[in-house]
Amino acid sequence: MKKLGFIGAGNMAEALARGLLAKKLFSPAELIASDVEPARRRKLARLLKVETTADNLAVVDQARAIVLAVKPQTIDAVLDEIARALNANGRARRAKSGALFISIAAGVPISRLESHLGGNARVIRVMPNAPAMVGQGMAALVGGSHATKADETFALRIFRAVGEALALRDESLLDAVTALSGSGPAYVYLFVASMAEAAVKEGLPAGLALQMALQTVRGAEQTMRESRMAPSELIRIVASPGGTTEAALRKFAEAGFSDVVAGAIHAAADRSRELGRSR
Repeated sequence: MKKLGFIGAGNMAEALARGLLAKKLFSPAELIASDVEPARRRKLARLLKVETTADNLAVVDQARAIVLAVKPQTIDAVLDEIARALNANGRARRAKSGALFISIAAGVPISRLESHLGGNARVIRVMPNAPAMVGQGMAALVGGSHATKADETFALRIFRAVGEALALRDESLLDAVTALSGSGPAYVYLFVASMAEAAVKEGLPAGLALQMALQTVRGAEQTMRESRMAPSELIRIVASPGGTTEAALRKFAEAGFSDVVAGAIHAAADRSRELGRSR
């Protein structure tokens, strides 16, 4: 019997498996993953030495906990396949006795997962983000009506292997989580790219501009984390009266920078809510 299975062996599943193995929370023999793409199966088997299969139901049969790491557009078909197995004689006996299902399909609500998998299914919904692929992820999770405290602890352990993770009580907060940490890396990439491009126009070589922008963001993040000072206080320290930073901040204010950021977060949260309703 495997301790953990993945249905879908894409980038996030690979990141989770890699993190769990690196931290020795699981051994390769305790993991199994399925995927429709032979190339993904070969990669996981080669790099991580875990068992792979094209059969989703083999994962359901063998794993005590199952991470549903498929795209939202395909999860209904996967859930229906699992549901048929749960009701079939001789298949998915472990799932019948209470396997834990952990979904990372964005926008798919717990009610929909439970509806497909059966009223007593133990379900946890998680919103991770892309930096998990480099061990710096941020994930938030919410347990379904039948998930236990132990299930929650188990799920947190999985996602803390690739960054930080926390548990929420209110599923509706996952829309804001999606807008902030789920989509947030793209906002940072855009800001860094914009800073570097502007520096190029001021005369810096492109490679140097990007290097300096990346290190500036890294240093600022670490300063905020370690100093525990409010952002406004850190800004005050850098922005000397009449200096260059003050001139730049004035431009940000004139352009309504804070309002632009707030509008972007709101648009992403609204879209997350729409996707949840439309499926």
